[in-house]
Amino acid sequence: MAFDYKKEYKEFYIPKAKPTIVSIPKMNYIAVRGLGDPNDEDGDYKAAIRLLYAIAFTIKMSKKGNHRIDGYFDYVVPPLEGFWWQNGVDGIDYAHKEKFHWISVIRVPDFVTEDDFRWAVNEATEKKKLDFSNVEFLTVEEGLCVQCMHIGSYDDEPDTVTMMHEFIEQQGYEPDITDKRLHHEIYLSDARKVAPEKLKTVIRHPIREKHI
Repeated sequence: MAFDYKKEYKEFYIPKAKPTIVSIPKMNYIAVRGLGDPNDEDGDYKAAIRLLYAIAFTIKMSKKGNHRIDGYFDYVVPPLEGFWWQNGVDGIDYAHKEKFHWISVIRVPDFVTEDDFRWAVNEATEKKKLDFSNVEFLTVEEGLCVQCMHIGSYDDEPDTVTMMHEFIEQQGYEPDITDKRLHHEIYLSDARKVAPEKLKTVIRHPIREKHI
């Protein structure tokens, strides 16, 4: 049976619908950076997702080709994730989605090296005839964070974020969102197939001990 990161690491991917504090280790991703409203059908965000999945499945299906990855084991491609921010905004302003900066990512197993990633880019470029030049290999170590399962529309996320921040205040922590530590979302539902009120999204914020 294929290794499923969501099932094996439930503490990272399937938190409860109430805030918890968790320490997130270093993880490797394939990533695309961009700017703009993620709902724009012809926008950069949806184009980035197509590129990410093309690389993700090229790596996963390498087992059927000539490229051999040391330590490879069969796995389920992890869910789509995103790091989000808006310049000059404390938090997220959902009324101005056109100002979103984002890094859209899909996790890759630890056995995937940068050389394997470059092979996958070359392989996908040849087969898909698309431009993958803005896809990168990204390593992130988030460290101490608060996270919560948000159930509902993306536009209703501020209510969950408020609950998360109230929780960490009670625990002696404060948000630590910077240009290096970002608002993070993990998408467990396919928004094309699931009603907005039933969408499941992990929301994760970096935190630090409260300065007195």
